[in-house]
Amino acid sequence: MEPILVVDDEEKIRSLVRLYLEREGYSVEEAENGRTALDKFQRGTYALLIVDLMMPEIDGWRVCREIREISTVPIIMLTARGEEFDRVLGLELGADDYLVKPFSTRELVARVKALLRRSMLSLDSKTLEHELNYGLIKIDKEKHRVIVDQQIVALTPREFDLLHFLAKNPGRVFSREQLMETVWGYDFFGDARTVDTHIKKLREKLSHPQVKSMLATVWGVGYKFEPEHYSGNR
Repeated sequence: MEPILVVDDEEKIRSLVRLYLEREGYSVEEAENGRTALDKFQRGTYALLIVDLMMPEIDGWRVCREIREISTVPIIMLTARGEEFDRVLGLELGADDYLVKPFSTRELVARVKALLRRSMLSLDSKTLEHELNYGLIKIDKEKHRVIVDQQIVALTPREFDLLHFLAKNPGRVFSREQLMETVWGYDFFGDARTVDTHIKKLREKLSHPQVKSMLATVWGVGYKFEPEHYSGNR
């Protein structure tokens, strides 16, 4: 497996995270700031990134944003402030998970394992599933690709999984808790507002009015995928 890149301007944090990850058998590399992290990422291949938000030169938000333009590698963001704005912004920029400092190293290791497990399942699950076709939107599970009005839409792995799950169950309403359990997994430590953040981001990225309206909110219940004139045929 490719190494995990730990990005933090505090040497003690990097050393502690490295120690516990290496105890679990992972290979670890370090970067002391965002600029070094981006340089390393351009030259190497990584299984997962752990990125601090507040860093000199280039902060974690920019690191996440630039990496998401070229890669779907799992990203865990670290924040010392723990404010909801920081968490939501990190998720909107494409982070898959977050931890608030000070954090439990056992919890960090658990989250790393969960993200890597889902990442591997995603790579290994190239089944013969047919492409989902709903008018202007096409969702290809095998290629992990979404096309809207003949244009490819770049989604994070979690955004794709959420969209694909809803689209393969058209018309069915799912609560936030059901989506958390199914798409994120029982071992996810976040809260249900994470679903709202990802739905909002999906609507922004799908952009076309006819397509984004397919992600319908059922007030007081949750969300559903409701294609126009759906007749049960894909």
